[in-house]
Amino acid sequence: MFALTPFERRGYDLFDAFRGFDDDFFKAPQMRSFRTDIKDEGDKFVMEAELPGFDKEDIKLDITGDTLTLSAEHKAEKKEENKKDNYIRRERTYGSYQRSFDLTGIDADKIEAEYKNGILELTLPKMAEVKPESRRLEIK
Repeated sequence: MFALTPFERRGYDLFDAFRGFDDDFFKAPQMRSFRTDIKDEGDKFVMEAELPGFDKEDIKLDITGDTLTLSAEHKAEKKEENKKDNYIRRERTYGSYQRSFDLTGIDADKIEAEYKNGILELTLPKMAEVKPESRRLEIK
């Protein structure tokens, strides 16, 4: 007897022919957000952002008012081809990240940045405390 659903699956999976391939074969590559650690070292903050695989030229630091914006853009292409250039596998990835940080209490003119081994390190010096000026008024 036939089922009431005309397009019912009868135990055959469309991707049965592809079984045995690497599980990553059908997954699109994903880029994750970068991790950032901030340490308080008394007179300054030190921020470390993990950006592995990026070139220094791919990273931008912009200061607007009291906001620091860190952005990074990454493009990559991977090819695996045979001698006849019939593609067996060809992948391209693109990702861009952007995070903003509040600079209240930071001397923005003295911020320093260094990128080495996939870690962007920013030195964020704190503003010097302004003590209220004290003076004595003369009575007339």
